[in-house]
Amino acid sequence: MPETQMPGPGMSKGRMEAFTDGVIAIIITIMVLELKVPAGHDLAALAASLPVFLAYVLSYINVGLYWNNHHHLMQAVERVNGRALWANLFLLFWLSLVPFVIRWMDESDFTALPTAAYGVVLAMAAIGYFWLQREVIACNGPDSVLAAAIGEDRKGHLSLALYILAIPLAFISPWIAIALYVAVAAMWFIPDRRIEKLAQG
Repeated sequence: MPETQMPGPGMSKGRMEAFTDGVIAIIITIMVLELKVPAGHDLAALAASLPVFLAYVLSYINVGLYWNNHHHLMQAVERVNGRALWANLFLLFWLSLVPFVIRWMDESDFTALPTAAYGVVLAMAAIGYFWLQREVIACNGPDSVLAAAIGEDRKGHLSLALYILAIPLAFISPWIAIALYVAVAAMWFIPDRRIEKLAQG
């Protein structure tokens, strides 16, 4: 009988990319379905829907940023392993809760607990992304393109710190917490091309 070849230390990244793309597309679809049509037909009715619309915009940007960064992450690696798949599922689990917390914030009129819960979801998603990065680097090696591109990841650590800070601040003023969520999104909205440049180089 021919000798059975054992698989290498990693597996193809294609299925994880495709699965992530599909889940994020569903999350965005659910978010837009949570938007309610204004109760009236005048500007006052439209203005009443503005807070939840802005929360949707912020959440769309956040989910889009994770998708963008995930895409660049996968471009810089050759393979993934089982631990990376679990880290990816952990990240997607917390992103899938974004539509739920948006609805809770809207129905509670942006009170403290739902606003803090939004920060918990964002913080846990950030932790999931950190975990995914670590597992992918471990699978591809400390000398990989990704490891060189990420480095100390100061911006990622600052983002997580701001999310954690915003959670208790939501009980003092929900709008301070929301301002911090916006600040983090704005910080990541500026393209970070470290991974893209190294992957192309």
